[in-house]
Amino acid sequence: MTGATSTASHPAARPGAARLLIVTADDFGLHPGINEAVELASRDGILNTASLMVGAPAAADAVARARQLPGLRVGLHLVLADGAPTLPAAAIPDLVDADGRFGSAMVRDGFRFFFLPRVRRQLAAEIRAQFEAFAATGLALDHVNAHKHFHLHPTVLSLILRIGSEFGMRAMRLPREAGGPVFLRPWLALLRWRLRRSGIVHNDYVVGLADTGAMDEAALLTALGRLPRGVVEMYLHPGLASGDRVTASMAGYRHAEELAALLSPRVRAAADHFAPHRGGFADVPGVVS
Repeated sequence: MTGATSTASHPAARPGAARLLIVTADDFGLHPGINEAVELASRDGILNTASLMVGAPAAADAVARARQLPGLRVGLHLVLADGAPTLPAAAIPDLVDADGRFGSAMVRDGFRFFFLPRVRRQLAAEIRAQFEAFAATGLALDHVNAHKHFHLHPTVLSLILRIGSEFGMRAMRLPREAGGPVFLRPWLALLRWRLRRSGIVHNDYVVGLADTGAMDEAALLTALGRLPRGVVEMYLHPGLASGDRVTASMAGYRHAEELAALLSPRVRAAADHFAPHRGGFADVPGVVS
């Protein structure tokens, strides 16, 4: 893996340093420019992992690139909001809009997932289809997370845990950022408890939640100097093009600046100093390959 070393035989770089830093690119497969950015950042930068949108327009290109990048760990980025489904719209009519896409009304959809059995059955079918599509790639499943962190929803999480167990899921993202929003703490505590009860390995913290779409060189340098102790996932959205040139819902995202940050020699030097032990979720102690 790019920049990866074993976590078993080396002490932490400094008191309070991350034991393992996982540097992830989300939305792999969404756009050809994102895929190329992932390849560049994996070959020449500090990127270790990517989260694949199996139903996205450029998913096939992403898979082809990943097969040529043996050092890149790839996980499943489940899309249940603001994106394209894997199943045809006719199979999940209660989940998609008139254009056959998932909407962005996540609170409304969350209530429907919880209260309407018909909607839950369609949700389960779509989640299963996305796991099946990932399995069909032949790539090893490093981790699972959900677009816009929808796996914080208890119903979504229950389905992921049940279905994921059939596909060898061993690790998931815990979207817990140091100093993050207070209102998320009960949901994060529940997620953490359920992951541990299910034997699913997870990170201790994330970096990138507060600065989503703006993880430029300055943000990465600051974050690397303040890494909490434990297993930390830093996630970004690198791309060759930025903002609404990728998709309308990312109008304010600075994809190209995030790619430049991942390729920055200053960022690599900081990462080597503060977090020399880098890898994917498969490298977290407790994950059985």
